[in-house]
Amino acid sequence: MRLAGYKGEEMIDKAAGGSPEFTTIIGKDAAIKGEITFENGVRVDGRIEGKIHSTGILAISKGGKVQAAEVQAGNIIVEGEVVGNLRATERIELRQTARLKGDLWAAKLLVAEGATFNGQCHVGKDAVAAAGVPNRIAEKEAIPKR
Repeated sequence: MRLAGYKGEEMIDKAAGGSPEFTTIIGKDAAIKGEITFENGVRVDGRIEGKIHSTGILAISKGGKVQAAEVQAGNIIVEGEVVGNLRATERIELRQTARLKGDLWAAKLLVAEGATFNGQCHVGKDAVAAAGVPNRIAEKEAIPKR
């Protein structure tokens, strides 16, 4: 699966297959404190403080800020600011304007020139398993269809 990309300030909200990935957008004027759980995709333009759990894509835009005890998702794209640990079953992408202060665990990692990262980095399928990040595919298969 190809992750969604950006064109300047405008995010392309589609995966390679053409289906919308970000069913939820947390606007610039929104501030959320607590625990957030979602399945598809969320784009954060505002602020979140708390825990984030997902099997989908979490995208933190340039103006977005996340201060979290725990962030866990299938894929994580960071262009904004994150203070906290990130865990991705598939991939973490730190784009040019990203600022991450915390540790990360991911099967794959992409860091663009200009991104700021202060913390420990654990990359590879073994690192994800050791961190206790649930397997995205196994998790979806375990959920009974209605």
